Amino acid sequence: MSLILIVEDEADLQQVLAYNLRQAGHEVLTASTGEAALALVRQRPPDLVVLDLMLPGVTGIEVCRLIKSDPTTRQVAVLILTAKGAEIDRVVGFELGADDYVVKPFSVRELALRIQAILRRGQAPAETGRSVEFGKLRIDRDAHRVWVEDKEVPLTALEFRLLGALFDRRDRVQSRATLLDEVWGVSSELETRTVDTHVKRLREKLGAAGPYIETVRGVGYRFCASPDSASPSSSSSSE
Repeated sequence: MSLILIVEDEADLQQVLAYNLRQAGHEVLTASTGEAALALVRQRPPDLVVLDLMLPGVTGIEVCRLIKSDPTTRQVAVLILTAKGAEIDRVVGFELGADDYVVKPFSVRELALRIQAILRRGQAPAETGRSVEFGKLRIDRDAHRVWVEDKEVPLTALEFRLLGALFDRRDRVQSRATLLDEVWGVSSELETRTVDTHVKRLREKLGAAGPYIETVRGVGYRFCASPDSASPSSSSSSE
């Protein structure tokens, strides 16, 4: 059983979500404002937050930012549930560290499946020996930390998953559709340009290690086979 916090100011929708999640066997907490949500998260961090963006007072965007920027709560999964469906809104949500983004109106069944997918990822057993070095890059999966040339690079949960998905398949091309499915857990809900935006931002954050992620024109992306094989121009290639 997982603890889920629903942050939604529409009372009827809040009740529907709470009922269905309890029926699915979860323990559910509810909040109608951003302030109340943050207080609950700090008091008892849930496994997942279902978060509306358009809240009175502290907005959902700010709630997500505060959850993901606090070391004590950054591992709390956040699923944004909102009527704001523009691509720029999705990109902002994912850049803040949201684990998924669902647009209203929505299917309760689809939402339940997405929640299950997020919770499964969070409950996956930790592997041993997951600290690896690759040229200028060092990744510690258990600590969820990344360093480039011994300087720590702060990544969002989604950026960390994107880096891991590419790194684990070194020297193999990953299409944008494959990355959407692997990292975002969706196949058609997001524009493939969302992948390009996140890869560009990830490269920028990685700095000297950014060229390890190569663009394969017309196909997708590939993490180079070895640090020495990375092309200095790969991170600036046209998408």
